[in-house]
Amino acid sequence: MTNDETERPDSRRSWLVAVAGAIGMVFTFGTPFSYGILRQPFSEAFAVSPVALSTVFSIMLFTFFIGAGAVGVFAARLPARPLLLACAAVTAAIAPALFLTGSYLGLSLVFALLGLALGTVYVLLASIIPRWFDERRGAATGLIFVGNGLGLALLPPIWQAVIARLGVRQGFAAVMAATAVAFLLAGIACRRPPWTDGATDSSGDVLEWIRRLARTRTFQLLFVGIALAFSWYQLLAAFAVDLFAARGLTAAGASTAFGLVGGVSIISRIGGGYLADRAGARRAFLASLVSAAAGVLLLFAPQFPVLAVGVFLLGIGLGGTATLYIPLLMGIYGADRGTAIVGTFNVAIGTSALAMPPLGTASVAYTDGYALAVALTFVVTVASFWAISVGTRRS
Repeated sequence: MTNDETERPDSRRSWLVAVAGAIGMVFTFGTPFSYGILRQPFSEAFAVSPVALSTVFSIMLFTFFIGAGAVGVFAARLPARPLLLACAAVTAAIAPALFLTGSYLGLSLVFALLGLALGTVYVLLASIIPRWFDERRGAATGLIFVGNGLGLALLPPIWQAVIARLGVRQGFAAVMAATAVAFLLAGIACRRPPWTDGATDSSGDVLEWIRRLARTRTFQLLFVGIALAFSWYQLLAAFAVDLFAARGLTAAGASTAFGLVGGVSIISRIGGGYLADRAGARRAFLASLVSAAAGVLLLFAPQFPVLAVGVFLLGIGLGGTATLYIPLLMGIYGADRGTAIVGTFNVAIGTSALAMPPLGTASVAYTDGYALAVALTFVVTVASFWAISVGTRRS
């Protein structure tokens, strides 16, 4: 069989790329949003206050989304495979880093590099895999986001169990080693298909296009709205595990309950595309935010059955917003420069991520309760709904 016959849309080679990419995707979002589990053991191991340590994790989220944004805007012309392999190398290199440093500055550097590597892998895989498909593009794209959802479901309890068993330094090294292996496999298997190679816009052309868009009211409202659409989960991740523990769950049970938000999100990650096809990406995205807001409100209740319903609604909201923001943006701005526009809005998400973990942690630490943190999360969700609803009203 010739190379031309194997490298075609929807071929076995395409599905190999999709599966390898989905495995890599498991490790992209799971670790950045496990910071609520990492905060206390890291604080004790390195004698850094939880509030100060939360700024380390906000730096990781910032570089995660900024890394994805920079790749989308500036690296569209670079070959994907060397970038993926470089991210695998960086992840492997920082695996033993916590044996060498424990200062605030050292931790900030380690997690900044980690966030940059994870974000770069995310945007590369998200842009590569759909291009390998024509007839089955929807299924392949769904596979990507199922990988994300599995990561959000599995990594929090894995981090909790590994740290409890091995300790902070060895546990970090073990999870980073597994992450590096997954990224290495993705780097070996995943590259842009040959039929998509060719000239692309220069970075200058893309930046000029973005500057023109930035003057429009739709872009400005969407920039804020998309940032806040992810901020509610960034806030939630800062206090959810402690909240569930305060409701009577064990440490393992609390991390599992938080992971279930990501696990449930798989439902709406798979079904979000179908709903968007039927109702439109705008309505489906706004419905996801309504589900998230309802789930946040239920966190005020002390009864565990009510909290379980809240976890379910949060998961539906998370999966919908994470999956549908890309179709929403491409429906407004077109797919020709899809990677650039998604990268630009990832910069918005990364900017808001600088504030959310410290804000969530401080609101609990300084009030000695969770009411303010839950209220802030609800306000952020409602503000996102308003900004996107108004910004896309005529789109």
